[in-house]
Amino acid sequence: MHAKRTHDINDEAGVRINKSFRLLVFYTGGYENLDFVECGVKNYLGVKRRALRKNGDDQALLNHFSRMRELNNNFFYEIDLDSEDHIQNIFWADARSRSACHDFGDVVSFDTTYLTNKYDTPFTPFVGINHHGQSILLECELLSKEDTSTFVWLFNVWLKCMSNKAPHGIVTDQCKAMQNVVQCVFPTTRHRWCLWIIMKKIPEKLVGYGNYNAIKETLNQLLYDSIDGEAFEFR
Repeated sequence: MHAKRTHDINDEAGVRINKSFRLLVFYTGGYENLDFVECGVKNYLGVKRRALRKNGDDQALLNHFSRMRELNNNFFYEIDLDSEDHIQNIFWADARSRSACHDFGDVVSFDTTYLTNKYDTPFTPFVGINHHGQSILLECELLSKEDTSTFVWLFNVWLKCMSNKAPHGIVTDQCKAMQNVVQCVFPTTRHRWCLWIIMKKIPEKLVGYGNYNAIKETLNQLLYDSIDGEAFEFR
């Protein structure tokens, strides 16, 4: 209850969830002293604020998607409603993105770390790489929670949008719920963890070592300068 109250107060004050969580970690003396993770905090606050029903925003969203569909029949969208017909999750892709996904959707990145809006629904895009090595937006989502049922809904809508074609590879963060859902909904897809997120944790895990700078430099050389898999394994 103390943790919930702390996050409620910080949320009302406009403090970002990750900062609020780290502050609680500091006060309790470490991650091992908490029986929940940051994703749990996001879900807790998301349940309180997720419904897109303020000031007619839900109807405005539906009207916008309807206009986009009228302009181009290849505009795709899907909306997930709760038992009270409140909007929980939203998926959309315009014609250009769907075409790009057909050409460059073999390997995609799915990122839930983007900024949130006033409803605490993270923007979670599918991103690919084109033939120029540039990042391209393939599909867009707003998700109320980061749990198994939400990811199952999302990945099944991807299949619906992409004519039942799953990506050959997908890169995500180290979310256990997402890992299980990828195996279930995309059984033939290779699932890999995002290297940037892994490297972001290096200071947290190793900064206490006296030769931390040397360790960090060696890890960077190992990860970014290895020519192939054999060289990586050897080094």
